[in-house]
Amino acid sequence: MPTLIIGNKNYSSWSLRPWLVLRHLGLDFEEVRLSLGSPDFHRELKRYSQAGRVPVYQDDQGSIWDSLAICEFLAERNPLLWPDEPYQRALARAYVCEMHSGFTALRAELPMNCRALQRQIEPSQAALADIARIEQIWQQCIEHHAQEGPWLFGRFGIIDAFFAPVAIRFNGYQLSLAHNSREYVKLQLSNPLLQEWIAAGQAEPEVILREEVGA
Repeated sequence: MPTLIIGNKNYSSWSLRPWLVLRHLGLDFEEVRLSLGSPDFHRELKRYSQAGRVPVYQDDQGSIWDSLAICEFLAERNPLLWPDEPYQRALARAYVCEMHSGFTALRAELPMNCRALQRQIEPSQAALADIARIEQIWQQCIEHHAQEGPWLFGRFGIIDAFFAPVAIRFNGYQLSLAHNSREYVKLQLSNPLLQEWIAAGQAEPEVILREEVGA
């Protein structure tokens, strides 16, 4: 059976993305959770990957690390994870790559934390710019695909899995958002699979102090 090696569900946004895609597809897999704050984390992770990061996906062919690479591997067998039309497919990939490699201020100042509810924080100008850009992406997607379904490109896809951690952040830190953004956050949080992840994250005993921000 395939295996997905993940970090703490409370904190690991990178792990959430392929987990959500795998669960959305209804695929069977074994879940191995490694505690990010454990002194043995890197030693244990080397059993699965030399890259030193979670997530890692293993099947009978070998290991794949990096959340986007894992999702692309799954999309090779499940093409509905991307839009059908070539330009829209490329556009969705561009947004996903932007999320994957950018928004560094948002990541640093508003870490994903499933237990962070009703926290107050003062984002820097750089983080506010990241938030504005994300809202712009969501607005453009919603305007163009509202007739096709409620997700960013109509049906649920990799792009929605990549923005799921952002929805957790926006909800937990009580950010002021435009109407469409608030509705998209509600949609994400109404997903039973994401609810399952959040509940498991909230139940974890580990606390990583550097990830605990806001008052």
